[in-house]
Amino acid sequence: MAGFLDAVLLQAGYNAALVTIGATLLGIAAGTSGTFLFLRKRALVSDAMAHATLPGIALAFLVMVGFGGDGRNLAGLLLGAGASALIGLYLVDWIVRHTRLAEDAAIGAVLSVFFGFGVVLLTVIQSLDRGRQAGLEDFLLGATAGMLMQDAVLIAVGGALVVALIVILRRPMTLVAFDPGHAAALGLPVGRIDLAMMGLVLAITVIGLTLVGLILIIALLIIPPVTARFWTDRVARMLLIAGCVGGAAGYLGAALSATAPDLPTGPIIVLIAAGLFTLSLFFAPRRGVLAAVLARRRFQARVHWRQGLLSLARAEPIHDPLTLRILRAAGAIRPDGVATDKGRALAAKSLRDERRWDIARAIHQDTALTGRYDGLTPIEEVFTADQIADFDARIGAPQPVGAA
Repeated sequence: MAGFLDAVLLQAGYNAALVTIGATLLGIAAGTSGTFLFLRKRALVSDAMAHATLPGIALAFLVMVGFGGDGRNLAGLLLGAGASALIGLYLVDWIVRHTRLAEDAAIGAVLSVFFGFGVVLLTVIQSLDRGRQAGLEDFLLGATAGMLMQDAVLIAVGGALVVALIVILRRPMTLVAFDPGHAAALGLPVGRIDLAMMGLVLAITVIGLTLVGLILIIALLIIPPVTARFWTDRVARMLLIAGCVGGAAGYLGAALSATAPDLPTGPIIVLIAAGLFTLSLFFAPRRGVLAAVLARRRFQARVHWRQGLLSLARAEPIHDPLTLRILRAAGAIRPDGVATDKGRALAAKSLRDERRWDIARAIHQDTALTGRYDGLTPIEEVFTADQIADFDARIGAPQPVGAA
């Protein structure tokens, strides 16, 4: 516990602090950039881009070694990864535009071909004299043990630029994500904005290779915005929450990994993000599973309450135990099942509301008003006091509870 607290407070060593800061910044940038990809319903595109980076990494290594350079130069490897991912993204777009294949089929084809080609190249590299020490397999799942200051600076600067561009392009990207047809009608360059979205995701994919690897970067791009969606309907808040979720996953995952050196940082970060998603899935106040269960129970209670009052008003026997329990809890009936004064008054009001709705449907042909009747919505929330008084005049004097 003490070791984890030291890691959280950035007191677990220079390298651990670098990894923690880098992972936090990457998580913030990935969560915000992945939000628009999620809203655009193109989450699988990031998967294709991530897998398409592998042959670029291998080819960049071979080129640098062929020219007598250091094949493990990070800048060169990331440049190759970016170029390869860009080609993969272009191929997906070309297949969709020039064939009858759907986007998911095109993504599957490009993803599998590029990844398979990358694995073959890695196998070839491992057979070379300089290939056994290349460490390129670390790009699959990420490796942070040897992170240097320039690596952390790269992640920090790249992530900050991505977040800044998202802030600048937030409005047009929001329009395109929700309604590209309307955005085009407003004169926005939808194709360029889509390209900007993909470019931001591509940048995060390349930047995150050294930390979480090409296989897991998709999780850091998608899980935070999916988690944020449970908590809000507004894009601005969703961006903020997604960035916080991604940053928290990176921070806590890197800190936990620092206390257990045998555990890989990338998978731990993804598991932390998945844990935050699970908490949101169950406990989000509006869309969580618990909220849905409670809302359903409240709805059932309202239905039983209404049916119980109508039964009291019509002098009908009540046999349902839940209805009886709800009426007793509200003081509408006594323990022996006899209606109280409060219960009779509420029952009379409930029956009169039923008759008011009958009159309202006969008078008003506007379904926007009468269509709101579900037996549970109070009539006072739909019609004015004057309208309700008119309904009462048409109904006549109130009848006592139990009258026909």
